[in-house]
Amino acid sequence: MTDGITVRILGDFGPFSRMGKSIGYLLEIGGSRYLIDCGAPLFQQIGGHGLKSIEGLIITHCHEDHKRWFTDLALFNRYAADISRRVLLITSESVHDDVRYSSMPALGKSLSPDSKKIIDIAYDEFVECRTIGPKARYRITATDAGMAKTGLVITDRKGNILGPDKAKIVISRKTGRPRMLFKDPDYGEWVEPESFYTFSSSVFYEEEKNICEGPGFTIEAIKAPVWHGVSGIGVKVSTDVETLIFSSDTCHDEELWERLCAEKRPRALNINEKDFEASSVIYGDINDYIERCWSEQRYRDAVNAFTGAVVIHDVYSRNSIVHTDYEKLKNTSLRKDMALLTHCPDRMTSEWALCDTEKSFRIKGDKFYEIVNGDLYPMNADVYHKEGGKYYAGYRTEQGKYTLYEKNGLLRFTSYDGGDIGQPLYRVDLYEDISGKYFPKLEREDAFYRKRSDGRVELVEFTEDGSIGRIVETHRKTAGPRDGAA
Repeated sequence: MTDGITVRILGDFGPFSRMGKSIGYLLEIGGSRYLIDCGAPLFQQIGGHGLKSIEGLIITHCHEDHKRWFTDLALFNRYAADISRRVLLITSESVHDDVRYSSMPALGKSLSPDSKKIIDIAYDEFVECRTIGPKARYRITATDAGMAKTGLVITDRKGNILGPDKAKIVISRKTGRPRMLFKDPDYGEWVEPESFYTFSSSVFYEEEKNICEGPGFTIEAIKAPVWHGVSGIGVKVSTDVETLIFSSDTCHDEELWERLCAEKRPRALNINEKDFEASSVIYGDINDYIERCWSEQRYRDAVNAFTGAVVIHDVYSRNSIVHTDYEKLKNTSLRKDMALLTHCPDRMTSEWALCDTEKSFRIKGDKFYEIVNGDLYPMNADVYHKEGGKYYAGYRTEQGKYTLYEKNGLLRFTSYDGGDIGQPLYRVDLYEDISGKYFPKLEREDAFYRKRSDGRVELVEFTEDGSIGRIVETHRKTAGPRDGAA
C-alpha cells in the first residue's frame, strides 16, 4: 500500500540557465525509487550511495538537459567497486534508439583491464532497456545494399519489406537522416507516422502497451500530448488513488493541436507524381510530402490525456516554439490546482505553483503538497516568483507592499507605481522561501536570511560595529492540507 507519490525536484531549469541543474526528478512510491530524466547533476544531488538504490531511470527525450548524466551513470554502474550492474533504462522504443545512438561515443570503447588495448564494448553491457509504450509495427532497417541503393528499407516486425505504395523513406538533404513517410489507410493521405499516430492506434503500433508494473503502482508512456520536435514521451505514474503525469517538454496548445489534425496540407513534389508513387527512397524535405500532421485520434487522446491527474508541466515565458508559453496556459487542458510548473527560466512570475530545485512534493489523491520537515503544506499562495536563485511566494492583500502587473501575458512585481510595466492586477505581500519556510522579502542590501546547520533560519544584519544575527520564525501557516494565506 503506497502513501501517495513523492517527487523530489533535482533540477527544474532549462539548458540555458545561469542557475544550472537542468531537469531531473527523484520519484518515490512505497519502497521503490526511480529517476525521471537525468539532466541534473546526480552525483551532487543524490551521491553515489543514493544512486545505488535507484531501481530504474526513465528518460523522456534525448535533449541534453534531460539526459546529460546518462553515460556517467552507466559508467558508474559498471565500474563502481560495490555495484557492477547495468542501468535499467525505461523509455519508449524511439527514445531508446536516440539514447543508444548518442551514447556510443562515451560507452562504445575503453581500455582493457590491463590498460594495454583499446577494446570495443557493447551498449547492452552497460544498459538494460525496458520498453514502455507500444512498439511500432514498421521500422526503417538496414539491409543488403543490393536490395536498396541506400541500404535502407521499411519492414514489418517479421522482416517483410513494405512497398512504395504503403511507405517510403525520405532522406533529409540537410542532415542525411532518414524519416518514414506512410500512407494512412483511413485518410488515404501521406503522413509521418511517429507524429501522426497516438499510442492507442493499432494502424501503426502493436497492441501490447508495455506498462511497467511495481508493487502497488504502474508506470506507462503517453505520447499524444507531447509535441516537441524530437522523439519524446510523457510519463504517467498511477496508484490505486493517485495519478501523476510528467508532461515533459511540449508545446501544449489545444488550438494548435486542433489545427494539426484538421488542416490538410498541399504537397510540394519535386518529382512528377508517377515517379513519386514508384519511389521507395526520396531525397528532400519530408514536409513537402506530409499531407496531415496529426490524426483526429491523436488530438482526442491529447486533449483527454491529463484528466484527473496531477501534472508536472514544463513551461517557458514566451516565444519558445517547442515549450508551452506561460500566456498559452489558458489554451491547455491543465487545471491550475492540479499542476506544478517546471523547466522555467531563471526569472519567472506565475499564478500557478512553481517547482524549485530541492523542493519535495507529495501527491495524495488529486492534490499535491510540499513536504517541509516531514509535514505537508498546501501550495496555496496567490503568486510565485523565482529570481536570482531565490524563490518567493506572494499572498494577496489590500495593504500589500508589492503590486502584481500583467503585460503581454507575463507577470512581474514592483513596490512602486509600475507606470508602463503593465496593467496592475492586485497587491501582495511577498515572502522568501527558505527550505519551505516563509520570511518577509528583504529589500535592504545590509541584511539577508541564512539557514543554519540546525535547520533554523537566521536574519543577519550588518551594522557599523559588525554583523548581528537573530533567529526568525516562519510566516507559513501550520502544516496540513488546509487553506489560508501566509
